[in-house]
Amino acid sequence: MMRATSPTLAKWGTPALWETLSPLLPGLSIEVVESIASTNAELVERLRVVASSGRDRHVRADDLNPCLLVAEQQTQGRGRLGRTWQSALGASLTFSLSLPLQRADWSGLSLVVGLSVAEALDPDGQHLGLKWPNDLWIKDGSQRKLGGILIEAIGVGASRVAVIGVGLNIQSLGQNMASLSEFHPGASAPWALGRLMPVLVQRLLRFEQHGFAEAAEAFAQRDILRGRPLTTTDPACPQGLAEGWMWTVRWSCGARPGRIASSVARSVCAQRPWLTERP
Repeated sequence: MMRATSPTLAKWGTPALWETLSPLLPGLSIEVVESIASTNAELVERLRVVASSGRDRHVRADDLNPCLLVAEQQTQGRGRLGRTWQSALGASLTFSLSLPLQRADWSGLSLVVGLSVAEALDPDGQHLGLKWPNDLWIKDGSQRKLGGILIEAIGVGASRVAVIGVGLNIQSLGQNMASLSEFHPGASAPWALGRLMPVLVQRLLRFEQHGFAEAAEAFAQRDILRGRPLTTTDPACPQGLAEGWMWTVRWSCGARPGRIASSVARSVCAQRPWLTERP
């Protein structure tokens, strides 16, 4: 199912995209809107309504059908930790995909999504690197971000639905921000969407079956933090070397070498001396 005006559908190539994706995601709907506050927030709210109504009735299978929501302009985009995600009409690609996942362990899901985008838009690995846990950076030494991933989990009845949001800079949005046009001159948001969605869906289906392990080696090849010195918020291990992937990072501490820190919270708080993040 597709929803948008005819000119918009044609511009985005939505019928062809739906023909490609619907055999992989039965029941898929694709919607393109001119402007919205946040594609993630919209899909999350829809699922919460279904979850609320499901308390009074059985949740139907079609309540959980996958939905791809694309916005030509997003006015209140969000990143990780509540950060604002900047976008502009014609210069950005912003979309969210809601997808039920039966797999209990979602560890590494954001890495798989980022890897999918990088593989689709930079198959040779010359231009895009992945910065744990959810950013795409251009590999020119400038430490500039090209895109980001935001994943939210919503419980609906006995099911869990992932709402996977992706934001990409197609054209330059500022001096310190990378853009796809730097290595794909003439790129457009519809072109990027059509190129990356089949790769993303195929990766997600493999993740459902095999988890992150299948993608670990491919991620490691693009991991721009691997081997970098870091500082942590753990007083027992204030400094180390990034050697791990997913939610497990190996801290090489002077007093406690080879210590494994597997807690998500501790890993998220890790900050690199060459890349300071502030909420």
